[in-house]
Amino acid sequence: MNEHLNITVLMGGPDAERAVSLDSGRAIAQGLRDCGGFNVTEHVIDEPTATIPVQDVDVFFPALHGPWGEGGPLQRILEFTGVPYVGSGPEASALCMDKWAAKQALIELRGFRTPHAAAFIASEVCPIEPPVVLKPINDGSSVDVYICRNASELAAAQQTFQPQQEILAERYIDGRELTVSVLCDRVLPIIEIIPGVAFYDYDAKYARNDTRYEIDPSLPKVFADQCIAMAQLSFDTLGCRDLARVDFMCDDTGPWFLEVNTIPGFTSHSLMPKAAVAAGIDFTGLCAKLVHAALSRSPAPIRSA
Repeated sequence: MNEHLNITVLMGGPDAERAVSLDSGRAIAQGLRDCGGFNVTEHVIDEPTATIPVQDVDVFFPALHGPWGEGGPLQRILEFTGVPYVGSGPEASALCMDKWAAKQALIELRGFRTPHAAAFIASEVCPIEPPVVLKPINDGSSVDVYICRNASELAAAQQTFQPQQEILAERYIDGRELTVSVLCDRVLPIIEIIPGVAFYDYDAKYARNDTRYEIDPSLPKVFADQCIAMAQLSFDTLGCRDLARVDFMCDDTGPWFLEVNTIPGFTSHSLMPKAAVAAGIDFTGLCAKLVHAALSRSPAPIRSA
């Protein structure tokens, strides 16, 4: 089934999560090789202006994280190649990367329950009083995310951003951190993230080994059902395809929607592969399924003359 399919895994990029992207991309490439039959090429992107080779490519598998690689610009380039690629299209990618716009869309269209939030410029007075979470509007992997429990912490956090940088302030929810992955036509098991430190930051995600992950955690059934329903509904409403990971906080009143990640990580610490394994899909099967999902959108493999 995979014989003679040429897959190019894209990784790297100019965003803050370049190192994670390289780890994800290499893991995906190895997973596809382990499937057997795929001809796999790893292509590292260094600059946004870099040329992406299209000759003899049947499917692109982007594994970039961040505004350029995950937020629409790369997807617009891939649209012009005429080659199918894994993941959401440019519009959905851009919408999900803009955390404020995605939240507003889901509130207005679906009535989602999400923490009170506001977008503002870093040099301005934060419109939400502590405790508050500050984060870039268009970045991921807990890059530059701060939990500010008082005014001094808030002031210090704002100083780390560029004065004209647009950031998102979100009311802090003291609860359990949950994530739900969507793979093509199915929602994968809920995972609870239990960091060994106070906050599930970048190091907790990718460097530390004391973060625990609870598959199908003990939750009131109504809360679990709400997470699953909101994951699928956000995936569909925002126009995602193939894969996404949807993050929540859950307190005693139920789950609160946070954001949608359209290119989840594929590293040894990453959550979507863990959820897939729990659903009976090993890493090689996950990678192959995504390739075939992309290929199904093309009438035939595209070859050079």
